[in-house]
Formats: sequence, C-alpha cells, structure tokens
Amino acid sequence: MAEFGFNEHHQNEVINYMRFARSKRALRLKTIDSCFEELKESRLVEETFTVDEVREMLDGLQVVVRGEVEMELINTAHTNVLLLRQLFSQAEKFYLRLQSDISELENRELLEQVAKFEKTDFKTADKTSQETSKPKLAPLNEGGVSELLNKEIARLQEENDKLKARLRTLESQAMSALDERSRAERALKDLQKVQGEQQLAAQSQEINSLEDTVAALKEDYQRSLSANAASQKDLQENLISAKHELLRVQEQLSLAEKELEKKFQQTAAYRNMKEILTKKNEQIKEIRKRLQRYEPNE
Repeated sequence: MAEFGFNEHHQNEVINYMRFARSKRALRLKTIDSCFEELKESRLVEETFTVDEVREMLDGLQVVVRGEVEMELINTAHTNVLLLRQLFSQAEKFYLRLQSDISELENRELLEQVAKFEKTDFKTADKTSQETSKPKLAPLNEGGVSELLNKEIARLQEENDKLKARLRTLESQAMSALDERSRAERALKDLQKVQGEQQLAAQSQEINSLEDTVAALKEDYQRSLSANAASQKDLQENLISAKHELLRVQEQLSLAEKELEKKFQQTAAYRNMKEILTKKNEQIKEIRKRLQRYEPNE
C-alpha cells in the first residue's frame, strides 16, 4: 500500500477493514447461492416447463436476489458512515476538519490497485507487522501543521496543569475559610444558647411563681365563695387584677429579654464574633470571585 502513502499503522487498519468487507461479501454471496439452490430443489422437479412457468420462476428469483443485493449495498453504505464517524470523531479531538473528494471514489487506477492488493490475500500484512516492531528513526520532515499542533497541545497542557494547581490552592484556602467560619458560628451559637438558657430559667421561675399565685388566688376564691357568696365580686376583681398583673409581668419579662439581648449584642464578645464572621464572609466572596475568574464555566 506504499503507493497510497500510508504508514504501517494505517495500512494495518485498511487491511482489517478489507478483511471485514470481504467476509461480509462472502456471506452475502452464500445467501444468493442458497436462493438459486432453493429454486432448483423446490421448483425444478419436472422435465418440461412452459414459458410462463419459467418466467414466473425467474421473476421470483429476481425479486429475492434484488432484495439481497439491495440489503448488502445499504448495509455497506451504513457501515462506511460508521467508519467515517470514527475518523471524524478522532479528528475533532485535535480540532481538525477532514475533507473528502467523492470523485476519487471512482478512480479506476486506484480501484485496480486496491483489487490487486486484495488478490495477494494480504500476504504482506504479517511482514509489515513484524517490521513495525523494529525501532525506527523519527522522520526528518515531520513538521508544519503537525509540529505546531503538538507544540500547541503541549503548551495548553502545561497551562492546564498550572490552572489545576492554582485551583487546588484556591479550593484549599476556601475550605480553610469555611472551616473557620463554621467554628466561629458554632462558638456564637453556643454563647447565645448559654445566654438564652439563663434567660429562660429566670423567666420560667417567675412565671411559675405567678402561676402559683394565681392558683392560690383561685383556691382562696373558691373557699370564699363557699363561705360567703357576698364576697364573690371582690374575689373576682382580685383574680382579674392578678391576671392583669400576670400579663404586665409577662410584658416586662419580654421587654427585659429584648433589653438583655440588646445588651448582649453590645458586649465585646458578640462584636468580636460578628467581626470575625464579617471578615470570613468577605474572604469567601473574594475566593469565589477568583474561582470564577479561573473557572468561569463551573
């Protein structure tokens, strides 16, 4: 295949495809032969046939053979499309655009060369495969587009490695900042939890005291009601006053809670925590901007 300008690797690829095509062609020819054999065994059982009978048999055979040939031609075309798909996919990985000259597919000289090579039954294939295992010097004229493409690929690979290293560094910094932020948030939550528990304990104690007072007033009211119905109105007023007092105390507790929370926010510990969280948020925003600058698609 030297006249086609192929190297050893591509020559082996062509040989493999020609073997595949020859096996498919042989299988289809066997199918066509079986059609004729079936006609001989099933229809040619009499000694004489009329013209109409012969015409009918030939028409039926024509339909079967035509279908087999058409199927093989369609399958061959589709197989060639799949082969071209593989070649184009490999070329697109290197940003190449392959072109084909359809007129060369009917070049009789090249077709005769291919037929001549196929008649040799690929005897030179084994010899070629043995020669490819021997070390060879690199060609002196391998340059031009191929050399530039290799250099560009190497440069892009090096730049990609640098960007990946930079990305790993930024990711490490981002994770450290996130960890510090999480620790600060947990510390702030723990501090708020302690303060809240103390406030809730004081509020619960006062509410319990007020509830005990209300319960005592209810008991006094019931005793007074049974002892003297005339004092019922006074007891009801006392009960209403106690309820109003309870509502007032609850309101004062709510105001005291808000005041305590306000005082807590003014403490140095709260301001330090808030300042730390603000700084960490700014660091995370800056790191995200830098990540977007190096990896805009992610």
